[in-house]
Amino acid sequence: MNQTFTLIEEITRNDGSVYYELGNVTENSRAEYAADHGFIKEVRILKMNVPRSSHLEKVEAYLNETYEELPIECDHFPEWKKTPEIQKEMDQILLDNKLG
Repeated sequence: MNQTFTLIEEITRNDGSVYYELGNVTENSRAEYAADHGFIKEVRILKMNVPRSSHLEKVEAYLNETYEELPIECDHFPEWKKTPEIQKEMDQILLDNKLG
């Protein structure tokens, strides 16, 4: 995958639990499709035009190296698992954007 992430999304799983993920227009479209088809309950964009930072670049590099880009119309919605180090970077992105 070789994507640039510019959004922070709040994703609600079918069990009602929530997590936060980086996204972009394509990933948001995939999440909206997943919500429409019952793979997740809901997706909301919390922040657009997320500023580039070293934290964002580390998470972005990890996601691009670890996961493949799927078509928008997919038969599931994969949740991107992060290492503890990458999760700390994601938590800092949320704090930097006043979402954590």
